[in-house]
Amino acid sequence: MSEILTMDMVNEARERLNGVAQHTALTMSQQLCDMAHSKVYLKMENLQRTGSFKLRGAYNKVASLSEEEKAKGVIAASAGNHAQGVALAAQVFGIPATICMPEHAPLSKVVATKSYGADIVLKGDFFDDAAAEAKRLEKEKGFTFVHPYDDPVVMAGQATIACEILEQLPETDVIVVPIGGGGLISGISFAAKTLKPGIKIVGVQTENIPSMKESIRNGKRTTVSGPVTLADGIAVKTPGENTFKIVQKYVDDIVTVDESEIAQAILFLLEKVKTVSEGAGACPTASLMNGKISGISSKNVVSLVSGGNIDINKMTRIIDNGLVKSQRKVFFDTVLPDHPGTLTKLLELVAESGANILNVNHERSRRDIELGHIIVSLELETEDEKHVESLRQKLRENNYEVHVK
Repeated sequence: MSEILTMDMVNEARERLNGVAQHTALTMSQQLCDMAHSKVYLKMENLQRTGSFKLRGAYNKVASLSEEEKAKGVIAASAGNHAQGVALAAQVFGIPATICMPEHAPLSKVVATKSYGADIVLKGDFFDDAAAEAKRLEKEKGFTFVHPYDDPVVMAGQATIACEILEQLPETDVIVVPIGGGGLISGISFAAKTLKPGIKIVGVQTENIPSMKESIRNGKRTTVSGPVTLADGIAVKTPGENTFKIVQKYVDDIVTVDESEIAQAILFLLEKVKTVSEGAGACPTASLMNGKISGISSKNVVSLVSGGNIDINKMTRIIDNGLVKSQRKVFFDTVLPDHPGTLTKLLELVAESGANILNVNHERSRRDIELGHIIVSLELETEDEKHVESLRQKLRENNYEVHVK
């Protein structure tokens, strides 16, 4: 195992990254502490240069290339964050870069990667499709391939995060890390366990594509296909060969979170922690919010916020869905007699309850409405589930039959 990754490699990575990668903050979240019944600290790699931890591994790899390898130009496959790291490193060293990305990669990541001077090739729905295209172009054009996770030098770059965490909080008991192909958790788990053997490492995957979890369960690398996920940065169908071996040895547990839990965590980080996280970066927080990790009560837990590169349009939809899920935004219908003043009375009752009316729509022409009646649809801003139930009860007492959508 030591032939895959060594602490000498990690220390070399720290030297290469000195002055390039930022030492990101470790911040306690009291709200998350209360939810997880432990002391939770957030490692803010979403505030890293390029908006993600990926800079560490990508820059370390490009910096380690021979002059001959650099002269060929580099190529990489990425859902977006590795792309930016490779593109920035290539720009620093003055070498051409080509990046293959999934066709549905967030626009913000595509634009950011282009801004570093890289050529972009969009291919397929998932990372694996883009990776296949990158390997094809590597053979066709003679580029030097920079793997996003299954490369020991890349892993060594990611391992520098563990070194920082243990310097910032030596009493860390647990580190929670998102898993896609496994490069991040491989680097972190190796370095953390080497420096502090008793530490616990927990990985988090999306339920849509839990490829590493299934691989560990099956005792062999397993390909898992699934639907598109908010956590596009970890939507990897087949784990790496090297990363699988390291995860087998050093990672204590792997849990999964669903799409609604990821969305909820993104909203929580935005509203309560005042920080922007992409889907993959929010998975560790989602696992803690929903009690997915056992044995951490009263422990010092570090939860990685691995990246913050999220498309603004997607963020808007996530916020809206999160508000609906928490019943801070509700939609309901009710039928009223088509007489003057009936709508005004309804709206007055809603206003008295403290709900904020965002939108009102009423229809007379629907086939399911009796003649002489109208159906009114309301979109309301509310405080929480209790507020919604109180409003419904108030309306029932005034003879309104309410159907919540």
